[in-house]
Amino acid sequence: MNKIEIFNETNREIKELDEVRRVIDVAIKHQKLDNLEFNIIIVDNEYIHNLNREYRGIDRPTDVISFALEDNKDFVEVDHRILGDIYISVDKALEQAESYGHSFKREICFLAVHGFLHLLGYDHTLSKEDEKIMFDLQDEIMLEANILR
Repeated sequence: MNKIEIFNETNREIKELDEVRRVIDVAIKHQKLDNLEFNIIIVDNEYIHNLNREYRGIDRPTDVISFALEDNKDFVEVDHRILGDIYISVDKALEQAESYGHSFKREICFLAVHGFLHLLGYDHTLSKEDEKIMFDLQDEIMLEANILR
């Protein structure tokens, strides 16, 4: 049984959060996983800017940051996988949806999938090969969830 919590820490009403949950369910099935626990936290640019500066040393807002607990050497084994937290900037998602010419629903779902894959250990920054693997997975999951541009 999976336990995925989605928290909206902004003052915006985000009706697309049900779609985010559905796409994450598709992503979990696509990866043939079960017994997962993680959180998706929707924040504003100021909040994610502070996280980005503090934990990545990058002094600007970003769209999504994942904190993978399994990367931690002190990780404690339990009867299910506790993956960590995904932070998504609603402000960046709105900006990027407009910039890329697609819906906010598509962008916030994409960012959730992107963050989820990072929690699983995928990393597009290591090599072109790793980037292709992760981006192909994102495309497969989004297509399977019928979230199109």
